[in-house]
Amino acid sequence: MAELTHFDSEGASRMVDVSSKDVTLRTAKASAVVLMEPATLALIRDRRLAKGDVLEVARLAGIMGAKRTGDLIPLCHPIGLDGVEVSFQFADDASIRIEALARVTARTGVEMEALTAVSVAALTIYDMCKSVDRSMAITQIQLEEKTGGRSGHYRRGPD
Repeated sequence: MAELTHFDSEGASRMVDVSSKDVTLRTAKASAVVLMEPATLALIRDRRLAKGDVLEVARLAGIMGAKRTGDLIPLCHPIGLDGVEVSFQFADDASIRIEALARVTARTGVEMEALTAVSVAALTIYDMCKSVDRSMAITQIQLEEKTGGRSGHYRRGPD
């Protein structure tokens, strides 16, 4: 098992020093799934929810969340993102799959930014739809792929 880098030799928390790492292009893709009643998904898909266009609000929330990751996650480096994209797919009649792709040219990766983006987008969908469906569930928040840095390319295998 790899060393836990956010603790020093005495077990105290620390922010990892990345000053010796090379500046490279780094990308990360994350995903999440929101499960809901088919009627709720129909309201979202048809843009008939009273609060507005759920997916466009969730997209903006996800992008904003990615930009604030360094403020939300202790010991996470604040980075100037080069780009964040958030997309949605209707996987079936009762779920929405969210994907986020984050990019940066930096000394540290953007996995946490991509994961934060899908998490905040999913929470926004829940918040906007909870008045019609309290049974919604946010599931499968996971890193799908990352590139750049010393550890190289990672891609999640088939389930």
